[in-house]
Amino acid sequence: MLLPYYQYELIEAGCDEAGRGCLAGPVFAAAVILPRDFQHEVLTDSKQLTEKERYELRDYIEAKALAFAVAQVDHEEIDRINILNASFLAMHKALEQLNLIPELILVDGNRFKAYSNIPHECIVQGDGKYFSIAAASILAKTYRDDYMHKLSEEFPMYHWFTNKGYATARHREAVIEFGMSPYHRRTFRITDPQLELFG
Repeated sequence: MLLPYYQYELIEAGCDEAGRGCLAGPVFAAAVILPRDFQHEVLTDSKQLTEKERYELRDYIEAKALAFAVAQVDHEEIDRINILNASFLAMHKALEQLNLIPELILVDGNRFKAYSNIPHECIVQGDGKYFSIAAASILAKTYRDDYMHKLSEEFPMYHWFTNKGYATARHREAVIEFGMSPYHRRTFRITDPQLELFG
């Protein structure tokens, strides 16, 4: 069972991103502030859930959250500043849009660039430990999926409706056959062995 809060003195915002390992499209990030007594039996890391569960949870999270925001950084900016910095920037943009100012930021992962003067805690696999980070992972993932579904209508040959821009074998073969779309990240090599992790 996930924990509702890391601590109980400060207002906490959970942050996570989606789309970091993709060949195409933006990186999305979300920031979520939940009530202290928040509980949900199903809510966990978005990767452990079905698509149907994620969309049902998105509605629940948005109804129950004290504040939430979703932001994106596009493929051109990713190529300019690199994916790690783009992920931080997307999280900063989401935090900036919150209508409630957090006093502590919980970030999924082991690195983060400080936002404003607000303290933060990096938590490895945090989306499987704290509700706010899990909620942020679901918002980031579902909003990014919606975006990639729309792009897929324009470029069906890359199968983004199913792979969402990740480096699946089918996606890579389509890039080799048709070349890159205007939405592909030019700094990501489709033959990079590291991308096997996301196949």
